[in-house]
Amino acid sequence: MFESLSDKLKNTLRNLRGQGKLTPEHVDTALREIRMALLEADVNYKVAKDFVETVRSQAEGQEVWNGLKPHEQVVKIVYDELVNLMGGTSSRLVFTKRSPNVVMIVGLQGSGKTTSTGKISRWLRDNQERTPLLVSVDVYRPAAREQLKVVGDAVNIPVYEAKDTSDPLTLVRGALKYAAELGHDTLLIDTAGRLHIDDDLMVELEQIKAETEPVEILFVADAMTGQDAVNSAQVFHERIGITGVVLTKMDGDARGGAALSIRQVTGQPVKFVGVGEKYDAIEPFYPDRIAQRILGMGDVLTLIEEVQGKIDEKEAQEQLRKMTSNQFTLEDFRNQLGQFKKLGSMSKLMKMLPDQLTGGFQMTDEQSEVVDHQLKRTEAIIGSMTRQERNDHRVIDASRKTRIAGGSGSTIAEVNQLLRQYDQMRKMMSQINKGGLFGGLARKMAGGAASGLGGMLGGGNPLGMLGSGSAIDHSDDEPNGSVRSSLKRKKRHKKRR
Repeated sequence: MFESLSDKLKNTLRNLRGQGKLTPEHVDTALREIRMALLEADVNYKVAKDFVETVRSQAEGQEVWNGLKPHEQVVKIVYDELVNLMGGTSSRLVFTKRSPNVVMIVGLQGSGKTTSTGKISRWLRDNQERTPLLVSVDVYRPAAREQLKVVGDAVNIPVYEAKDTSDPLTLVRGALKYAAELGHDTLLIDTAGRLHIDDDLMVELEQIKAETEPVEILFVADAMTGQDAVNSAQVFHERIGITGVVLTKMDGDARGGAALSIRQVTGQPVKFVGVGEKYDAIEPFYPDRIAQRILGMGDVLTLIEEVQGKIDEKEAQEQLRKMTSNQFTLEDFRNQLGQFKKLGSMSKLMKMLPDQLTGGFQMTDEQSEVVDHQLKRTEAIIGSMTRQERNDHRVIDASRKTRIAGGSGSTIAEVNQLLRQYDQMRKMMSQINKGGLFGGLARKMAGGAASGLGGMLGGGNPLGMLGSGSAIDHSDDEPNGSVRSSLKRKKRHKKRR
């Protein structure tokens, strides 16, 4: 997300380097480009104008202070204003001691309300220790209530059905009573939508609001619709008073105009963003982290949270111990690959790392697909080895290599590459450990589970095991060696078809 805006802002701010003082001419040039970048990202016109004027008033004529170079100062100003633009701080759902607390999910048809209802309920259970109950009052769209039941089963959250009635108010009254009797402290109501905003829809939502007295009314919008999503949120807020916004399909929105505009236009914060189709692909919206991503500062906090949530800490610590004591086997490496895959695609992980670490390289989805394919190929090669071979690679002779290559659908050259790079990695780990560096670096990572990340993105980097030259060369933003050749093979294959 925000790829287009991020590239333009970073290029604009990069052009300010080398200036001893920020003159009005420097500021004017940069702000014109920033304004165009915001408008091209489908940010609301008035929001873009106000943003630029605020940055201008703070940047114009300022000299170096607090050790910051002029361009770094502008980056700091732009960063602070981006954070303010998106709401300043993360806005969590607010609950009271009353039980059950009601959360209304509203929005237009097709925005992803039902799926988002399931995702949010799962997130509340896993992260805020809530005990949700779901109910659908969409009695108009065919099979809408059955769809929520499917979603509820997928996330293991109970759904109140009451198949004998099709009256929305009767449904919510029954769901409230059922939740109170069974001890559910949160009731999420998946409301009906329309293809367009009409008075009948709003009247029904107003009635449900009056009946249930919700603590939160979340408007769900498709981020890819840009300013249409912002305008719809404004209308819903004027009629029923939304308390927050859930933006779906953020992973497919390269512009991000809705996320940048919605707080300023409606006065209500973005609370969640959907970043994929899976039921765990939803994230709380952190304005400071999003601003960091846009400006190429990375999002290490979110990455660490991903690691802590998806990586087994004990196993990561054990792998780290084996690396530092030169006991890391191919069996351990295969296990590490399995954990690494839980974090998502390589392109997703790269976007969370600062440009200082990646050299500004942005992996495309096609490149990420090739890398992910090669990770699977590496797993297949190791999987074709016997337990003895995985635990002691020195026993693998020519005949064993032939068998392993045949069993994994690879070549003997690829098997040799894997073994050679694995051996190089072990030697490197041994040298680092002798210098006392590895343990110190690992301890500087942010906490226990992050040591697993240190192994995966550092000494035990799976990219280093993908084949010759598969590491990323940042000088020309192209993948080297086997990644490049794999891309070429794919293109030739497409041409032949």
